[in-house]
Amino acid sequence: MTLASEYENDDLNPYRVRSRREVIALLRSIGERNQLVRMLINHGHDTIVTSILNIDETNDTVLLDCAPTAIMNQRVLDSEKLSFETVLENIRILFHSPAAESCVYEGLPAFMIPLPTDVVRLQRREFYRVPTPVTSPVYCTVSVKTEDQVIPVVATLHNISGGGISIVDEKKLIDATQGRIYQNCRIDLPSGPVTVDLQIRNLLEVTLTNGRVINRIGCAFVDPSNGTLGAVQKYITKLERDQNAKATGLG
Repeated sequence: MTLASEYENDDLNPYRVRSRREVIALLRSIGERNQLVRMLINHGHDTIVTSILNIDETNDTVLLDCAPTAIMNQRVLDSEKLSFETVLENIRILFHSPAAESCVYEGLPAFMIPLPTDVVRLQRREFYRVPTPVTSPVYCTVSVKTEDQVIPVVATLHNISGGGISIVDEKKLIDATQGRIYQNCRIDLPSGPVTVDLQIRNLLEVTLTNGRVINRIGCAFVDPSNGTLGAVQKYITKLERDQNAKATGLG
């Protein structure tokens, strides 16, 4: 789960810019610097790269560049919710829109979305979530209470940050009620296991290509020890190093 797809997470409320003037200034700066913007559609299942073409203050709209193919353009128009993520001066910028319409800008096809009512500006490293590799999965064991026993449920990490993890519960055994805390959860990092309490923050049902539905659960660390945070940050650094090496052809 990416940051953009978690835009409505309450954890991000302290970083929301709600001033219309500031929202316009941020979006205009992104456009003027030709900064690429990731647009997530279909609940994050599809991603296209776009850019901000213009801010129409009179009509409270934002004009965006189209996708390279007609199929992707139609998927954007069919989507009922769009999420956006970009970087401006090393600060992550997140915003969203309920839908997009097709339009023409300077003689070329474009998208038009309503001016966002708020924008998230993130600097804190704990919100930089890094996907965990499918080829070398990391597992998290959660103790789930049933009517007559406590059973260990092993879930796969989807991503990790300094502030929490996202886990995949394939069998839907974990009660993902928002705010619920699971104590003494074990995360089997490559450097060794760490134990931490996890609080449920959000739930996303994901439909796989075979039609099977699984739960992707966002969790926040609750009062983690310095040792746990150090081990987590060490793992994040390794993941980022591996991903950078692969991107540059050195991995």
